[in-house]
Amino acid sequence: MEGLLDLQTLKDTLEAARHWITGNVLVLGNLGQVTVILVVFFLARMGRTRLLGLLKTQTMWPAFKARYQAVEERVDPFVLPVLWLVLQWLAEIVAAGAGWSNHLITITRSLLTAWIVIRLTSSLVRDPVLSRFVAVFAWSIAALNIVGLLDATIQILDGLSVTLGTLRISMLTIIKGVLSLTVLLWLATVSARLLERRIKAMPILTPAVQVLFSKFIKISFIAIAIIVALSSVGIDLSAFAVFGGAIGVGIGFGLQKVVSNLISGLLLLMDKSVKPGDVIVIGETYGTIESLGARYVAVRTRGGSEHLIPNEELITQRVENWSHTNRLIRLKIPVGIAYSSDIGLARELCLEAAIKTGRVLEKPPPVCHLIGFGDSSVDLELRVWIDDPQSGVVNVKSDILLGIWERFRDQGIEIPFPQRDVTLSAPNPIPVTVRDPKT
Repeated sequence: MEGLLDLQTLKDTLEAARHWITGNVLVLGNLGQVTVILVVFFLARMGRTRLLGLLKTQTMWPAFKARYQAVEERVDPFVLPVLWLVLQWLAEIVAAGAGWSNHLITITRSLLTAWIVIRLTSSLVRDPVLSRFVAVFAWSIAALNIVGLLDATIQILDGLSVTLGTLRISMLTIIKGVLSLTVLLWLATVSARLLERRIKAMPILTPAVQVLFSKFIKISFIAIAIIVALSSVGIDLSAFAVFGGAIGVGIGFGLQKVVSNLISGLLLLMDKSVKPGDVIVIGETYGTIESLGARYVAVRTRGGSEHLIPNEELITQRVENWSHTNRLIRLKIPVGIAYSSDIGLARELCLEAAIKTGRVLEKPPPVCHLIGFGDSSVDLELRVWIDDPQSGVVNVKSDILLGIWERFRDQGIEIPFPQRDVTLSAPNPIPVTVRDPKT
């Protein structure tokens, strides 16, 4: 780097730092101020311990306990800085009244004030890692400005640079870019989240269109944030044209499935063939769509397992959607009775069992048809309608069959099992002997 290779610049910087430390730090008056600052700090720590202990003793009161536990986590980080700031302010007043040197005490009080204000502001950010990063970075800038070293620090960071063709990249440029990108991405995420809530609150939009708009807005905001961040540090975006072409070639050869799933996801959102809440059957998977993602569709089965099905499969394969236009589903339940049974009575009992099942609809009404004469039984088929396939199909069939079984048993309707007559053909008679088992 240019700045690091300039030995004279480094020598001048170190010499200036030595003179500053000798003239401003290693002074008897400053050592006294440092002692006062440390004493005030320890007094603030003791006061924090006493104050928190006093508040915890009051948690014996039920009304106070609920309120204290609600604010304890948020207030605790500010107790020590606030107490320290108050005591530091009192020490500054005493030092100024006595005519003592107090510039270090004033600087400490300013640093504490800046920290409290920045920490309160950064607490509005929900992400704890991002909140701490913003607080530390902002306070570092404020601290350098308070002690008068901000301009010198900026010059040093700008001197640590490297030139790539016509592009000059310095440490200051990198820091500005990271800071701009962090803030802009946070603003883009928050804005996209707020717009997503507003979109989901619009009843005129279907769930699929809501998801489509939400994804499009989020991707657009993030792309704009990245472009603005790069432009803010003076990077020419035209330099990424070649890089973009290389990415296109990579996508064409190595990321075909990924791009196919992304495009398929957009098609699913636009044509509204599936949407969250739909009950679908694809292959051997039956369940309810939980969410539509950019790469896959999450389908939760009745057993509780969640299948992540690539979007491409829902485009290229046959999908059975039980709630595409409506949730009415007709179930066919085969029933066999013996030839000696009363067919009319059996049909009435089947319809009665269906009507008595809670999830079976009265309109359209259930019907029971005679559909054929089998080898061992008269074949009936009970057809019923339900409007809640997301609650399961096998369970409602089980309830209906159980009702049929109980009614057939009470009315003497026989459910046959396969029977076969065996005829032996031989050229000569087969002798048969019957013996008494006791002999």
